Amino acid sequence: MRTCCGAIYMLNDIINGGISPLELLLWAIAAICTLSVHELCHGLAAYKLGDPTAKQMGRLTLNPIRHIDPMGFIMVIVAGFGWAKPVPVDMRYFKNQKRGMALCAAAGPTSNFVLAFLCMIIYSSVFLMTKGQYPDWLDTFMQNIIILNIYLGIFNLLPVPPLDGSKILGAFLPDRAYYKLMRYERYGMIAVVALIMVLRQFDRNPIDYLIWQVVGGMNEAAYFLTKWLQ
Repeated sequence: MRTCCGAIYMLNDIINGGISPLELLLWAIAAICTLSVHELCHGLAAYKLGDPTAKQMGRLTLNPIRHIDPMGFIMVIVAGFGWAKPVPVDMRYFKNQKRGMALCAAAGPTSNFVLAFLCMIIYSSVFLMTKGQYPDWLDTFMQNIIILNIYLGIFNLLPVPPLDGSKILGAFLPDRAYYKLMRYERYGMIAVVALIMVLRQFDRNPIDYLIWQVVGGMNEAAYFLTKWLQ
């Protein structure tokens, strides 16, 4: 499973000196956590469905060294989008190959939405306990990891190979159409990069709008849940 992500477009800010070393470090840590959780959950889903490949290759871990692709990580830092090492999945182990691939694919975005929501609950708890008096670096980090996880979850649901959404869509396609779609996986990343570049030309675009709607909804739910639990 290949992870592609994007969130805050940072390249111009880095070039213009608009991002401090601390902000860059916090962004990098958020990216490492997000990518590692995403890939780990792909591997865990495959393992639960009977595929031991990820476990045998040491990918059932949160150790970022196992998941981070150096070039993909650099792209996340300087350009706002990138990728991790794809978790190896052997669909021959699945009783139903298309359904198994769809479940493995769905595990990644699902983990990101769950992680974002948990971070929102933590964020809301800290806000209420401290009455908003907490360090700026904590505020920056929590915002980074929440936005990045939601962006990663939404973006990977696009039905474009090699993104997770294409595998999920494949579960509903006839076998012939599914395998034809997967043949274009090698070209999919080019399409993904092109899509990101096109979206960057617009101050408002559907993906960013959807992201902020999800952020707003999750934030309200996390805040009220936190207050209710107190």
